[in-house]
Amino acid sequence: MHNWDDVRVFLAVARAGSLSAASPKLRMDPATLGRRMARLEEGLGAALFVKSPQGYVLTERGHDMQQQAETAEAALVRALETGQAADAGLSGQIRIGAPDGCANFLLPQVCARLQADNPGLEVQILALPRVVNLSQREADMAITVSPPKAGRLTVRRISDYRLHLAQHREAEPINDPAQLKDRGIVGYIPDMIFDKELDYLGQMAAGGLQLASNSVSVQLQMLRASRAVGFVHDFALPFAPELGRVLADRVSLTRSFYLVRHRADRGSARLDAVADTLTAGLKAEIARLEASLPD
Repeated sequence: MHNWDDVRVFLAVARAGSLSAASPKLRMDPATLGRRMARLEEGLGAALFVKSPQGYVLTERGHDMQQQAETAEAALVRALETGQAADAGLSGQIRIGAPDGCANFLLPQVCARLQADNPGLEVQILALPRVVNLSQREADMAITVSPPKAGRLTVRRISDYRLHLAQHREAEPINDPAQLKDRGIVGYIPDMIFDKELDYLGQMAAGGLQLASNSVSVQLQMLRASRAVGFVHDFALPFAPELGRVLADRVSLTRSFYLVRHRADRGSARLDAVADTLTAGLKAEIARLEASLPD
């Protein structure tokens, strides 16, 4: 007979992929975790992991158990939410993963308002230049620029946003796209573009990539410090008054943000409320910042 604590430990190891990675979260040393997993497997009479120097990989039986355990975990969370007073507001910890452009220029304002309205809530923003892994519970929900096509996930479209070419206001004016081939370009490091929607320069007849980063925020700072040109989110431009859009009526990109959640979290009133507030807040913040730009 195993208790919920065994399942909790199993889930942490399954999501982390190794004993050492799960150890800090569980506040147990790896040797203790190894003994706990061995005892669990012995009690079940089945191997849940394939162990190697690289980590713990789930067996087919382990995958099945993880799915069932996550369903039970979500049901437990919902039960606790039901017992919470309706007028107490949201509480606990929420971690939101997002690409760094959204995380730097949109989420701070939206999450600050969310937390101010719910003093018992701790909001964490996980800014990563890659797709957040919800299956390993890196975050409770994630914002992406493409809807995922695989995994036990639910997807909700948030809003479109726009990007334009921009450069320092003291740089030589650009009046024709043909001039771009003679200008230095700021953009993503090509082999670190983690989503096809971020390949802004792929079809442009532009000059050579002179300054590059895997971070949108770093790219913005590069544009502020140089006379190069590059794509910038319209919602980020108010944070860089030194920059101005160029060829705004001729070169423009439209992309979308999506809110992604783990399917096991469906029916969680707490997470549903955060998702609703987050979606509405991001949509409003994008509109506000884009409307503040000069025509």
